[in-house]
Amino acid sequence: MSREFPIGLTPPDWLVRNLQPQQAPLNRPAIARAAVAMALPLALGLATGHTAYGALASMGALSGVIGDTADAYRMRILNIAIPQLFGAVGVTLGAAVYGHGWYAVTALTAIALVSGMISTIGAVASVSGLLLLLNSVIGAGLPLPGAWWLAPVLMSGGGLLVLLLALLAWPLRSGVPERTAVANTYRTVADLLTTCGDDPAAGYDAARRAVTQSLNQSYDLVLARRARHHGRNPELTRLLAQLNAITPVVEAAPAVHQSGRSLPPQIRDTVRHLAQAVETGYTGPIGLDLPAPTSETTRAVDHALRHAAEVVTAPDVDPRGIDDRLGRPAALRIRAARAARNVLLSSGSWRYGLRLALCIGLAQVLVSTVPVPRSYWIALTITFVLKPDFGSVFSRALLRALGTVAGLVIAAAVLSVVPRGWWDVLVLLLLAPLIPALTPRGYGYQTMAITPVILLLSDILNHQGTALLLPRLVDSLIGCGIALVAGYLLWPESWHTRVGDRLAEAVADTARYVESAFGTPGSAGVEVDPAARARMRRRLYRDLSVIRTEFQRALTEPPPTGRLAAGWLPLVVAVERIVDATTAARVRVKHGAPPPSSAEVDQVALQLRELSEGVRESEVLVEVRTDLTGPAGSVLEPLRQEVAAARAIASPH
Repeated sequence: MSREFPIGLTPPDWLVRNLQPQQAPLNRPAIARAAVAMALPLALGLATGHTAYGALASMGALSGVIGDTADAYRMRILNIAIPQLFGAVGVTLGAAVYGHGWYAVTALTAIALVSGMISTIGAVASVSGLLLLLNSVIGAGLPLPGAWWLAPVLMSGGGLLVLLLALLAWPLRSGVPERTAVANTYRTVADLLTTCGDDPAAGYDAARRAVTQSLNQSYDLVLARRARHHGRNPELTRLLAQLNAITPVVEAAPAVHQSGRSLPPQIRDTVRHLAQAVETGYTGPIGLDLPAPTSETTRAVDHALRHAAEVVTAPDVDPRGIDDRLGRPAALRIRAARAARNVLLSSGSWRYGLRLALCIGLAQVLVSTVPVPRSYWIALTITFVLKPDFGSVFSRALLRALGTVAGLVIAAAVLSVVPRGWWDVLVLLLLAPLIPALTPRGYGYQTMAITPVILLLSDILNHQGTALLLPRLVDSLIGCGIALVAGYLLWPESWHTRVGDRLAEAVADTARYVESAFGTPGSAGVEVDPAARARMRRRLYRDLSVIRTEFQRALTEPPPTGRLAAGWLPLVVAVERIVDATTAARVRVKHGAPPPSSAEVDQVALQLRELSEGVRESEVLVEVRTDLTGPAGSVLEPLRQEVAAARAIASPH
């Protein structure tokens, strides 16, 4: 019989959340690519008598393995190739100041500022900034063999080898990842319809979040390619039309769930049948076995499904009639100018850049004044830990320390038992696949997998064996300490500043969505462009998904941050339900229900704006009024109940 922890020994919730591994499927192709891409350069180096060159190329392949996360082939190019260019610049700049004392301190601090600022642009820019600084630290802290240009070429070549392996199947599988993503979106919608009407609603809420995540991923994949082709590619236009066609089904789901009646199984089976047609590219006739609709909600589902079936099986789609539900991406030149302007003028960009520069500067001053063996590990640790877009800084510091200790145990066994030479290639073949296998489980697991690989390659370059282990642990702990103190504790950016403002803005956007669903502000019943309303709804769910992720990260921090996040998280769920209730009311009106009056709409919008201001102005729960009233039979009655519930959540208990 298991024994519970004594009360005094029960681990806190935030620690349990940090250590709990995340569930994720194994990416077997990425695992195979990691083994080949990291072991092959070292094998070639050994075969040609240039082992150090092979180790450098394998070190470059490591960055490619870390970035090898995209499904779509064009996204793989962006995720791997662009960061490699920044990495080449970084190692060149770092090597130029190697051994130059305070010049190296100044240079790395300036590079850290630039790296931090460009990291705020987006996901690819964040990885590029990370690699720029990482390789600069390596170049400034490690004597690299060969001419000045050789290390950048070798390290970039290792990363590009990962890209080459990732693109081998492109001629045979072009477009397959995009079709698979859209088909999976249809399947998540089928799962959502299965949960409609269930009580309790936990299954429905989880299914709705899965649909939001799947739609986000599918739109990102398709629009990433469509931005390049500008709508001229028929396959991409068709996929985009199929994504748009499933949106009315998603919009009908909240109305079905509100009705409390489950849908017939034929509905779910039809959506799964359409998913199979999307995945295979089938354009033949589909026999729809749909029951006759008996209410406003079932009429909405029936109409949406028949429209989706027409779009899925249509052999040709006119690109001029397709709206992408998020707004067509601007031209690359415009997006680049916008990103540059945001980086230079954004206070958040400067704030993060200065935090990173301060920590790197302190680390370099420390190692310049105090003899610390293998000192560049301190700056490397800070670079990895101080990435707020990758998760909580506090959590990453904790997991970095724990993952390093676990990785050192593996490294100790490798360095003490395995002789140098061809045995290193075999060990790398076994260790490299652990990186893509464990990375989705969490940052601590990724650190545990990377640590022995890095130490093995470092030993090939420096021949220090197990003498690397203790300095590696000490430097990692020093780096974590600097990141926690100078990059976390000294910057009083509370949870409210990082998350509360975004939630408040989402509530305000919800008020605008309520008004647009039933007309323009102040004039209910005036029709709004359906495409604009659909884009507003998609952006709302996307923003709420991001906010939920930020709250989940905040839950991994110790009090008071984690406690505040736990108190406010139910409000995120409530806002999602308000958006659902608004959509359900709109669907019912479209299919025959009497529209609400302008006064009803204005009252709901006013309550939401007051809630938004309350969230923005306070870090703790505050008392709010919930005096929503209206006709009992109104289509807005469920919406009023959800708004009242949200305002009750925002009141102290």
